[in-house]
Amino acid sequence: MKILQLITLILTFQISTVSAQKTFTIDGVNVPRTIEFLDAKLSLNGGGTISKSSSNGFVQALYLSQLRQDAKYIIADNSEMGMRIQITSSGLTSNKLIKIFDDSFEKTLGKKEDDLKSEIAKFLGFLHGDINKGDVFKFMYSATESSVYVYKNDKLKGKVKGLNFKKALFGIWLSDKPIDEKLKNHLLGK
Repeated sequence: MKILQLITLILTFQISTVSAQKTFTIDGVNVPRTIEFLDAKLSLNGGGTISKSSSNGFVQALYLSQLRQDAKYIIADNSEMGMRIQITSSGLTSNKLIKIFDDSFEKTLGKKEDDLKSEIAKFLGFLHGDINKGDVFKFMYSATESSVYVYKNDKLKGKVKGLNFKKALFGIWLSDKPIDEKLKNHLLGK
């Protein structure tokens, strides 16, 4: 009888260990270690929150087809990748989220923002609507289509074409002028 109990205990432990390895916790939010996008399986490169203020209300994570710590390489890379943002505050509205992104594009792009004006406007348009605590946005780049797919709670909101837009979007977090230096390092797994 004791052998049966021991086998049951070992199997239970193994199942719970495998289950625990499928997610990683960042500031109390369970973040998947992998995301499947089109035909690619992307792995969690790193994640965190903006260090200046937790009032922005989201946890984000960077997913790559091959783990990297070189921000310039990631920005320029023309392979599948994604950014996942989970809302952690009931006070974050779509207007606030749009402003965060709009300000971030302006900060990282400067005068070059005009070159991507229509793409940025299209992207920001996908962020309109009710936002609730627990909502998940994913910005997934497809190299074959050269497009950023925008998802909200796994529902496709639309696509924005162009490798240059992808570079600008990921540059918000990974450029030489990121929205937050500590967050950049967390996304790079440093």
